[in-house]
Amino acid sequence: MKNRIVSCILLFFSMGAMAQYSTASQIVQRIQKLKVLGSVLYVAAHPDDENTRLITYLANDRLYRTGYLSLTRGDGGQNLIGDEQGIELGLIRTQELLAARRIDGGEQFFSRAYDFGFSKNPEETFHKWSREKVLSDVVWMIRKFQPDVIITRFPVTGEGGHGHHTASAILANEAFKAAADPNQFKEQLQYVKPWQAKRILWNTFNFGGTNTTDPSQFNINVGGYNSLLGKSYGEIAAESRSQHKSQGFGSAATRGDSYEYFRTTGGEAPKKDLFDGVDISWNRVGKNGQAIEKMIAAIESKFDITAPEKSVAELVALYKLLGKSGNGYWIEKKKAEVQQLIALCSGLFIDAYSNQAFAVQTESVTINTVLNNRLGADATVKSITVAGAANNINKPLEKNKNVSFDTKVEVSLQKEITQPYWLNDKKEEGLFYVADQQMIGVPDVAPAYLATFTINIDGEDFVFEQPVRYKYTDPVKGEIYQPLIVIPPATITASPNLVVFRADHKQQRVQTQLHAFSNISGNITAGLTGIDYSGVQNGTQSLDKGKTAFYNFDVTEKHEPEEIYTLTPYANKKTDKDTVGYHLALRSIDYDHIPAVRYFYPDFITALNINLKTVGKKIGYIPGAGDKVAVILERMGYEVTILDKTTLPVSNLSSFDAILTGVRAYNTNEWMNEFYDELMNYVKEGGNLIVQYNTSNNLGTVKSKIGPYDFNITRNRITDEQAKVSMIDPAHKVFNYPNKITGKDFEHWVQERSIYHAGGWDNHFKPLLSMADPGERADEGSLITATYGKGTFTYTGLVFFRELPAAVPGAMRLLANLIALGK
Repeated sequence: MKNRIVSCILLFFSMGAMAQYSTASQIVQRIQKLKVLGSVLYVAAHPDDENTRLITYLANDRLYRTGYLSLTRGDGGQNLIGDEQGIELGLIRTQELLAARRIDGGEQFFSRAYDFGFSKNPEETFHKWSREKVLSDVVWMIRKFQPDVIITRFPVTGEGGHGHHTASAILANEAFKAAADPNQFKEQLQYVKPWQAKRILWNTFNFGGTNTTDPSQFNINVGGYNSLLGKSYGEIAAESRSQHKSQGFGSAATRGDSYEYFRTTGGEAPKKDLFDGVDISWNRVGKNGQAIEKMIAAIESKFDITAPEKSVAELVALYKLLGKSGNGYWIEKKKAEVQQLIALCSGLFIDAYSNQAFAVQTESVTINTVLNNRLGADATVKSITVAGAANNINKPLEKNKNVSFDTKVEVSLQKEITQPYWLNDKKEEGLFYVADQQMIGVPDVAPAYLATFTINIDGEDFVFEQPVRYKYTDPVKGEIYQPLIVIPPATITASPNLVVFRADHKQQRVQTQLHAFSNISGNITAGLTGIDYSGVQNGTQSLDKGKTAFYNFDVTEKHEPEEIYTLTPYANKKTDKDTVGYHLALRSIDYDHIPAVRYFYPDFITALNINLKTVGKKIGYIPGAGDKVAVILERMGYEVTILDKTTLPVSNLSSFDAILTGVRAYNTNEWMNEFYDELMNYVKEGGNLIVQYNTSNNLGTVKSKIGPYDFNITRNRITDEQAKVSMIDPAHKVFNYPNKITGKDFEHWVQERSIYHAGGWDNHFKPLLSMADPGERADEGSLITATYGKGTFTYTGLVFFRELPAAVPGAMRLLANLIALGK
């Protein structure tokens, strides 16, 4: 009888040393998990919505297959650690979620829904999401994951606060029924079958001042200690939740009893156990179930923590028995788990890496593969396949001896660049476009290359697939693994990314940069295209690898005032044989707590012709959590000086026409408390201090006093970017000098109006704007100002950090008027 071959992909995307190891106690836990055939799917709206303590408990104590379906990637949130917003923030938060799951033992999934920012009700959410498409994604994941129990973080009745939260619960409860209906989303049934979960429950909560728990609710104690892992579930959960660094969710470890409460919203309510009525034993597979269960029990009882390799033969026998037991859902899942256990017990180390960070189209990349049979199992490497090229080896793996093979791979121009699949096509307002049904839910980017290892262990062939990664040694951090990505021969970018045409600046010089990752030879031309504009420049006949060519263009404004348009850079290389175009820029996002993020996009310059008057020239800017406001101020014609803990005390503050603090500056810079007196004196002597929003929640408590008079920071916000805005005192200088502000200046805003409004302000403050979301009372806390001594202090929740990069003319004029206060 021929040996059965299966493929097990080793999904280890850690940044440090290869994660192909487990302690003996962790192996014991994995063996115990073989006995459990039960699964739970947790559903919520965003990264950081998940209950990490419950996920940790379900995955590590009850040993269920546990997944978290986050409907969005968190694109519309705020960023505590940098200035990335939108899809870039979503890329960061995706990796933070994956890091969290590596710690708590869960699996991660996403729908196609785009996080467009805070929403106050599900009606607003569904207005922007395609309700039917997102529902189909939830149904797809239920049919694919086949959970016995579904749990939602939020209720359908709105106590979760955020419209996305409520929408996630509504969709999960609808999908609970729809997933079992063969007449719903029939196109999915070529890949999956209808699935009816036993029950769906709402995991009630007590946070944010809202307590939805009740002692009468079904509850479980999740606060236990796991001796195999050496940690309590509260300790593991804190490590997991603390991966959400961009959202400021660093958490303290907890120990001791801790209860989670549930309300049943569909199916049969549990009475004694979360899995009441669900058979999680091997009886659910029918054929060979009892024999499989007995074999697992024998493996567990005989396991020697000092010599795990002794269990390899029995695990291989178990694998063979599973192969004779059909190919159902649980059989395939447990075969993959057994194969991983065989590799762990044998101490098998499998690695595939390159010393090159990029695989460049038209060049080659050397891929190194390494095997080590660290505990001396009966193993023979039969073949290693890299990029489709197989190397037949048939070499026994000696105990603890490295076996290395290098493969040179030619990277053709047709090899796809490495790109997050959800960014391949233009998204809709509230939804990413994903053409391939089977990619929906996949959490991460596909590896550029896979190395496939066929290894015979104890007489059975196993196939392991290892993503090829870039490996290097950092002199401080040591051995580092990062994703290896395929890139084009050259990328092209433009700068600045925003040009503002004003009455006295009708011509602007912009530049494009063509950077070569490979030697480029031929007639190189670079161009810039846009509405009523086309500029082309000839370059050189060659551009060496690693070099950058610069092209300057003088752009003259010919458009109507208030018109926003884009200029797009490109470059072509023409030879006798063909013409190759370069149209993409490469964006890199690097933070220590997640793998490096790389993605490609067509760069562009936003051009704005604006009737903008400015008074005052010199701006001091105190950065906070990260925004692009200072850069846009320079585009508007100001001279900006960055002030921080070092430069602020030695700067002549009186030289600044205005000082602005970046978003959440008082949340992130505790040192600002030291300079309260200096800033207030600056205002008192005639200065103009403008404070952009700070938060009042756990993203960072404001410990500094901010203004000359008291006010509170609330959680009030206006989420409708088209909400009506009224000027409380139209005659106030801020609406009249140097620019006339009208209702038109609040048109074309993006994502939202204002967040974290002022409240309870001292009578010295004057509110200037009134606005309301549909169906709500007007709020006047988005913009308050006060005179102090000879100067002016302003606090605003208006989202200039979103509107200025989006080139919203009215936001620029309003900020220019705020800067002009006192002039």
